Amino acid sequence: MKYDVGGPADREATEVIHVIDIEGDHVTWTFPADPGAVGAARSTVRAQLHGWGLDGVSDLVILLVSELVTNALRHATGPIDVRLVRPSGLDGILRVEVSDPLPEFPHERVARPGDEGGRGLQLVARTTRRWGTRPGDVGKTVWFELAVPK
Repeated sequence: MKYDVGGPADREATEVIHVIDIEGDHVTWTFPADPGAVGAARSTVRAQLHGWGLDGVSDLVILLVSELVTNALRHATGPIDVRLVRPSGLDGILRVEVSDPLPEFPHERVARPGDEGGRGLQLVARTTRRWGTRPGDVGKTVWFELAVPK
């Protein structure tokens, strides 16, 4: 199934998005390991957050999703899943997961001022409530949680 993320400017994104699962409290998409996946993930996640009324955290979530999808593209060769779990009840926590088929876990490192990379996981660690990794049946998942307004 293809997922239409918007108007004419987003038509290119419809070629790279497959919806795996949509329920009231979560949604999962699969993106091919293609450079267009980062922009498609940003557009799709932004639209979903808007639909859930979570525009207040949208910019931060988009930035962090971009970092994690970019990392997956740099190191993995297969599809990338992005999953959002909506806050339910009184918990006020948005959970975001990015999965790829590479089994090696990423490691936070200290980037020097001239380094072009190495800041993504630092950014995730410093701006989220919690974050971590877990193994999957194939590959791994990097996840983070943000407190959202109730």
